[in-house]
Amino acid sequence: MKKKTIIISVAVVVLLVVAGFWIFGGSKVQSKIDFATEKVTKGTVSTSITATGTIEPVTEVEVGTQVSGIIDKIYIDYNSVVKKGEVIAEMDKVTLNSDLQSAKATFDGAKAEYEYQKKLYERNEKLHQKQLISDTDYEQSVYNYQRAHSTYEQAQAALSKAQRNLSYATITSPIDGIVTSKDVEEGQTVASGFETPTLFTIAADLTKMQVVADVDEADIAGVKEGSRVTFTVDAYPEDVFKGRVHQVRMGSTNSSSSSSATSSSSTVVTYEVVITADNPDLKLKPRLTANVTIYTDEHDNVLIVPSKALRFTPNKQIAGKRKINDCQGQHKLWTLENDIFTAHPVKVGISDGTNTEILKGITEGTSVVTGTVLKGEQTEVMENEAGNEGESERSPFMPGPPGSNKKK
Repeated sequence: MKKKTIIISVAVVVLLVVAGFWIFGGSKVQSKIDFATEKVTKGTVSTSITATGTIEPVTEVEVGTQVSGIIDKIYIDYNSVVKKGEVIAEMDKVTLNSDLQSAKATFDGAKAEYEYQKKLYERNEKLHQKQLISDTDYEQSVYNYQRAHSTYEQAQAALSKAQRNLSYATITSPIDGIVTSKDVEEGQTVASGFETPTLFTIAADLTKMQVVADVDEADIAGVKEGSRVTFTVDAYPEDVFKGRVHQVRMGSTNSSSSSSATSSSSTVVTYEVVITADNPDLKLKPRLTANVTIYTDEHDNVLIVPSKALRFTPNKQIAGKRKINDCQGQHKLWTLENDIFTAHPVKVGISDGTNTEILKGITEGTSVVTGTVLKGEQTEVMENEAGNEGESERSPFMPGPPGSNKKK
């Protein structure tokens, strides 16, 4: 019985200590609350979307061959600077020269036959007009002449083709530029069938590059030609490159995405946006992946406030003895003067998440409340340390100060 009395007495003392800590500790913490303010200033605020893309040369040409054969000579390599019309490779010409000689011999024979049949036809035509030869002989000469003429034209076309094929064996650069890809080596056999094989890839001017970005269908409405763009590449993480939207392509691309957790799939629709960018120091290389930010709307020299100021609303618990003058309005900014909170209804514009444009309702230079802080940096640090380190030393039966049990 005595033990029960002692336990009850101890419990009452503990409860009294807890209540005293709660009351006096809570009021002490409340007395340390102060309010942070920032002035309404003029600046720039913008909205943007993000996307990923691939860096490509503005003009890039794939050089191929229209004849089959063996690559005999290659005169360029990766990164070679070439001029338009410059010889960059040659194919083996032995077979092509033989084809040309054969075509020329056939052409010479067809030409001789044609000229002979032409003269014979003209002679028989005069004789037929004088009725010195029969109609059958005349018609035969007409037939022979027309047939020789047709054979002559076929031989002429075959000769032209053989000459053209021989010229294709000498491969020249179609543009001024730099070689970005070389897909063949000397001695390699290339076959020209239904598709022309690619031998080299030449970029026209690497000081002018473009980013082809895939923009989600939900964001494409805000993208316009001329919009400002910034982007980064993993190769130079500290550098921010600038560009402009050059083209929004109408064709869409569908890709499927699946979730293994839910065993479901969906189709993602994206649109290609072409962004031009200067590359004077040649840091941007073809096929690099770019992390793109496209600014869909920008307002310069407008009134801005931190977005957190629009989220602040004082209540009796944090205001204490201060007076609160509220008002009607969807968006409000609060000022604190002479221990009086005053609400100012404002009309807002665009926001970038950090700052928000104010269209009307407040003037430049006005200090607005952005949130609550603890008085004194030392007190705040000590409390943070207590929240982190003191938890292991506090009795599990002792509650923390007001607000310590709230989820963060």
